[in-house]
Amino acid sequence: MDSEKLPEFFYEIFDASLPRLGPGDEASTLKALKMLYPDEPRHRDKTAVRPTRILDIGCGNGAQTLVLARHLEGSILAVDNHQPFLDELRRRAVAAGVSGRIRTALRDMRSLTQSDGPFDLIWSEGALFVMGFHAGLAACHSLLTPGGGLAASELCWLRPDPPAECRQFFATVHPAMTDIETNLAAVRTCGYEIVEYFPQPESAWWEPYYHPIEERLRLLRPRHAGAVDNLALIEHMQKEIDIYRQYSAFYGNVFYVLRRR
Repeated sequence: MDSEKLPEFFYEIFDASLPRLGPGDEASTLKALKMLYPDEPRHRDKTAVRPTRILDIGCGNGAQTLVLARHLEGSILAVDNHQPFLDELRRRAVAAGVSGRIRTALRDMRSLTQSDGPFDLIWSEGALFVMGFHAGLAACHSLLTPGGGLAASELCWLRPDPPAECRQFFATVHPAMTDIETNLAAVRTCGYEIVEYFPQPESAWWEPYYHPIEERLRLLRPRHAGAVDNLALIEHMQKEIDIYRQYSAFYGNVFYVLRRR
């Protein structure tokens, strides 16, 4: 998200100490990683050279960054536009014993240029929407080596018939949201081969993300009882959770696992 457009209270809700700052889980990260770099020789693409230079765009507090660091030997540049998230990532990396392979940078993802690369692998879990998925794909293409991998998750419609309440909610908060086939067309247009794609399970929303956020909202409500704007943001976030609770069959995060042609 663009930090210049976010109220300060947003970061009190999305505190760096939370397990995750968006939907996702270790199993999904590993699933996408193994699609790009299979362990079994018979499934190994000849172009699937293990990456040495890795970029994590919109890394947040680094839940997926640490997974990559534990399973890859390359160096990782983790980029986010909120310093407390990067500080928490550094703390977790030290605790996990992988800090030597992770470098953080306080950057707007839109400021990345070819001079920052090239990278063998770019990772972005739920962050490319900041640029727009199509624009994000194009930006990543220019940063990748030929044959380099891109794994990115994006919020998508899973069915063409979402109820009016659900569609109206996302028309406000994510008007560019579209379906899987439209995103796959954008992938091809931007010069990628599709390795695989898959929706993340509902468990990747609840256990690591919505349950901790919902508990945080419960604690923050009485503290901000007199702050109208803060309460509005709390209830907006609660509305998002309630929408997913009712309509999760109609939308979700889809992981696109790609390789630059």
